[in-house]
Amino acid sequence: MKSNKLFLATVFCMMAMYSSAQFFGGMTDARDGKTYRTVQIGSQLWMADNLAYKVPDGSWVMDWKESNLKPYGYLYNFEAAKKACPSGWHLPSDAECLALVKYLGGETVAGGKLKEKGSAHWQPSNTGATNSTGFTAVPGGNYLYLEGKFPGKDGCYYWSSTEHDATNALYYYMLSHSNNIFRTYYLKTSGLSVRCIAN
Repeated sequence: MKSNKLFLATVFCMMAMYSSAQFFGGMTDARDGKTYRTVQIGSQLWMADNLAYKVPDGSWVMDWKESNLKPYGYLYNFEAAKKACPSGWHLPSDAECLALVKYLGGETVAGGKLKEKGSAHWQPSNTGATNSTGFTAVPGGNYLYLEGKFPGKDGCYYWSSTEHDATNALYYYMLSHSNNIFRTYYLKTSGLSVRCIAN
């Protein structure tokens, strides 16, 4: 009887683990020694932290404050973003991002499943945030290079590697007051966050 109870307890424990966010592990960027959490979502392996590798030309830390680097990583222009991921990883294509959104049930619910819970980094509203995937999206904001401003601090904005036209590229974003994930395009000169996906 005790062995049966122990078996059932183990099964329930495993079920609880697999129903919550499962970190697959971590990786270390050989270029600068920084470590990143990684998480498996469906068939895709993602970094569970924003990239924080300094690219000589085309990367900025939010508000020019080094204290923002650890939670939010760097903001990259499009050309820098395409080159910033370490070996074995890459900037996700639009198709890969769309596959993630589809796997999570569509654009009206995916945002909540990707956003970090609570208000440690997000505004208190942080609508629908469960972080059930372990992706842990944080509001790194964006950088308008032509204006020298950092607006949009109530959201996270992630480049895809797919161009929209000669001056714009596709990106995805989530906001504190919404459960959605949105897809649109932005000037390539602007600075957005990067989440790398494994090759």
